[in-house]
Amino acid sequence: MTTRVLVPSGVLGLGFDRTALARGVAMKPDIIAIDGGSTDSGPFSLGAGESKYSRAATKAEWRHLMKARAEAGVPLVIGTSGTCGADATVDWMYDITVELAAELGQSLKIARLYTQQPAERVIEALEAGRVRPLTPAPEVDAEGLRAMTNIVALGGIEQVQAAIETGADVILCGRVTDTATIAALPIARGEAVGGAWHGAKIAECGALCSTNPTSGVILVEFDETGFTVEAMAETALCTPHSVSAHMLYENSDPFQLYEPGGYLDVRGARYTALDKRRVRVEGSEWVKGTYTVKLEGAKEGGFQTTIMAVLRQAHYVAHAQEWADKMHGFLTDQITERMGLTPPDYTLEFRMIGVNGALGALENRAGAPVEVGVLGIVTAQTQAIASEIGKLINPWVLHYPLTEDEELPTFAFPYSPATSNRGALYEFALNHVMELDDPMSAFRIVVTEVK
Repeated sequence: MTTRVLVPSGVLGLGFDRTALARGVAMKPDIIAIDGGSTDSGPFSLGAGESKYSRAATKAEWRHLMKARAEAGVPLVIGTSGTCGADATVDWMYDITVELAAELGQSLKIARLYTQQPAERVIEALEAGRVRPLTPAPEVDAEGLRAMTNIVALGGIEQVQAAIETGADVILCGRVTDTATIAALPIARGEAVGGAWHGAKIAECGALCSTNPTSGVILVEFDETGFTVEAMAETALCTPHSVSAHMLYENSDPFQLYEPGGYLDVRGARYTALDKRRVRVEGSEWVKGTYTVKLEGAKEGGFQTTIMAVLRQAHYVAHAQEWADKMHGFLTDQITERMGLTPPDYTLEFRMIGVNGALGALENRAGAPVEVGVLGIVTAQTQAIASEIGKLINPWVLHYPLTEDEELPTFAFPYSPATSNRGALYEFALNHVMELDDPMSAFRIVVTEVK
């Protein structure tokens, strides 16, 4: 027996080749699985409980997948719904699914796997010595856990399998590992455990394991000794190099991958090209361990206001950092004098966009830019204070001179008003694992019939 898993894309909202999807459906998969989450854009989504992807794009792509599911007659599962997998984003994805079911005339059984954790559950586990830090990890205590806006636990195959066993047509998961939605069914059906985890890792980002990453769609066929992976787009090829290289993606160790309940060891894996399109992999091993789930949490870290000026005069472009440093000292005095505030009541930083805005002191490329964007970032405990500081510094960001004996300069603001209130700033506040005796003890499933 084999198990075929169709993966339409690395994440819902990123797009995929429609023709390739149709080709995948024609190959009769046993399940369609796609990821819906990412921490690539930082902690905002988890902190706020909001998706970073547009609702319109998500709904448009989910429509195609719901139609593909109906044609194939198999379950459709999404992991880490709404970017972060919080309860609110699972329900956001549920609302989209219900809307589409009505529009498409589909009757569905929908399972929602909730993975958000109440602070008190984590506190109890922490006090019992069942929460351990990863590297790096901040210090955590009961007060800090209660201050977090959202805490999620990354589910594994056991939680996804429980959702599949409900007989649901569509499964909307909270935060789960990128591999869990792909590995769950093959392992439940008795395919090679090491091969299932390895194939899931290779398939997690769709066609990123092929020569045409943007095509999105791949099919993985699992069996009792390993797996075979094939890209569905005509222009995408899977090669031993492209497949094996994906073990390096977002993984600190190219030979081991830790998951709930153990780790994958691919040191003995063998990658064989079956033809120009397909790669066969065997020899991967699963090593059982203590059952733990990774915890992610976010908390508010203040509120921000930004302001930007564009320097184009050669004299100021050449001395942009010197100008910003001098202005920073002047403005710090002004904020104290006029508002009675001193750091750490707030922070004020200027980033030189076009010079070293991304890497800061690590930048090593030479050459003078034609213009420099100076991005000012104000962070304070309330939006009102951050906004007030932004308005206070506005005239000097527009006119501050580098030296006292030169004419008053005027720089360019790219938009009006020059300041923008960004709202709450969030910080990641957990990078720990929590030990569970029962894999389902920290998770719940809700099943709904939609007609």
